[in-house]
Amino acid sequence: MAKKILILLLALVMFAGATWAEDISVAAAADLNFAMKDLAARYEQKSGNKIALSFGASGNFYSQIQSGAPYDLFFSADANYPTKLAVDGFIEKSSVRNYAVGHLVLWIPNSSKLDLQKLKMDALLQPSVQKIALANPDHAPYGRAAMAALEHFGLKERVGGKFVLGENVSQAVQFVQSGNAQAGLIPLSLALSPPMKAAGRYWELPADSYPAIQQAVGILASSKRQQAAQAFIDFVTSPEGATVLQQYGFALPARK
Repeated sequence: MAKKILILLLALVMFAGATWAEDISVAAAADLNFAMKDLAARYEQKSGNKIALSFGASGNFYSQIQSGAPYDLFFSADANYPTKLAVDGFIEKSSVRNYAVGHLVLWIPNSSKLDLQKLKMDALLQPSVQKIALANPDHAPYGRAAMAALEHFGLKERVGGKFVLGENVSQAVQFVQSGNAQAGLIPLSLALSPPMKAAGRYWELPADSYPAIQQAVGILASSKRQQAAQAFIDFVTSPEGATVLQQYGFALPARK
């Protein structure tokens, strides 16, 4: 009898756990492709909640959320997007929080004979670099950062005819990884991913050559899972989450 009661209690606990578990829908900037998958897997193991990830350009997610896209969380590569959405009532103001600072690198494939550490940005002027991949600056923060860096180094006009624009940074990475471009201005977080580390090498641009890529997250006002969404934010910004982000090349935001 006692054994039957124990089995019943265990079944009730398992049922309750399944009932309490929630699926959280996350819109995440493309530079988070590898870091966020790692974070989500760790969180799912800890909490039992499932994280459904969608990656893309922050500007596109900004427009989608304005149009009623049913996400619970928005991890943007540009802190301005969640802030604007909060002002307009699409995101809970109290939930907006900076979670990382992104970095930009110049990446070339292993097949290139250029000495990237010596040439640095001047590598883009070499005849062997016929196309330069970067994210579309109209809706991708890293694309805007790339344009600012090119202007800082006095190269924007000189290499403007070489640009190949990706819809987001992931597509820009695909262009340069596939050989459709011979160099790319991409996030450090993607340059550090296993496929890119194996396929090429990079030079990290000085932080003062482009505006800081402050990244922020917010909970959508329309979310029915705000408590669970907040718990995931708390995990991402916890010491464990911060360590994961740093492993993927992100810096941590300054504490207020």
